[in-house]
Amino acid sequence: MKVEGAEHVPATGPLLLASNHLSVTDSTFLPVALGRKITFMAKAEYFTGRGPWGRFVSWFMSRDGQVAVDRDDTRAAVRSLDSCLEVLERGDPFGIYPEGTRSPDGRLYRGRTGVAWLALRSKAPVVPVAMFGTDRVLPPGAIIPRPARVRVVFGKPIQLSAIATDPENARDRRAATDAIVAAIADISGQDYVPRYAPRATA
Repeated sequence: MKVEGAEHVPATGPLLLASNHLSVTDSTFLPVALGRKITFMAKAEYFTGRGPWGRFVSWFMSRDGQVAVDRDDTRAAVRSLDSCLEVLERGDPFGIYPEGTRSPDGRLYRGRTGVAWLALRSKAPVVPVAMFGTDRVLPPGAIIPRPARVRVVFGKPIQLSAIATDPENARDRRAATDAIVAAIADISGQDYVPRYAPRATA
């Protein structure tokens, strides 16, 4: 794994890492690249898996303190943001994928505004992240990881104060979200798709 842009990342204190999302292994490589424990928002299905692999994933997510989100229940998803905010308020890093799901084709999709709500409420530094090669380590639907070159690039912290200030204002949340996704696109080089990504079925 190669890490670039580490000089842009604060060594201590709250930190909101907003990353593109190519593979479930993104949440494994990003903490290694950062060198600090990162709490992530994870879909609720990871906490209710069956079979040996499903039970292992459920145990790992629960043990590691990840925040479950029910993507089919909007109100529950919104409530889960409060738990994410608590992570930042106690001074720890939090990782989020603004697209809300893995990219189905390697392109970067429209961001969901939860990332902006967290950024504007917490006022934590927002660092864009670009992951490369993780989709070759574990493509969607695969179970056994493969060897591949992985690169993690940290961008400069995003200055949102001139773009948006009110986390409760829908226009401010959208403007801030779009700015965050644009920063990710700038360092990832991905083509941008101005619509929400379809959820992976595998």
